[in-house]
Amino acid sequence: MLVLTRRVGESVRIGDQIEVVVVAVKGDQVRVGVRAPREVPVVRAELLDLVERENAAAADARRHVREAEGSLVVNRIATR
Repeated sequence: MLVLTRRVGESVRIGDQIEVVVVAVKGDQVRVGVRAPREVPVVRAELLDLVERENAAAADARRHVREAEGSLVVNRIATR
């Protein structure tokens, strides 16, 4: 990981198309702006982590439902 010190108004370039600018510093919070092409997704890491966890939980729930449905089918066939 590259660690840099920047002041308000200073920026960091990532490749040719992305620029991260320090907009403000207030206490322990730093506001940054990101200039990037519209086709480049810019997402806060904690939101991406949350979506990934929720997607995994939903997939797990669907798997349990399919397994339960499969058990019901097996039980119906066995009781005929």
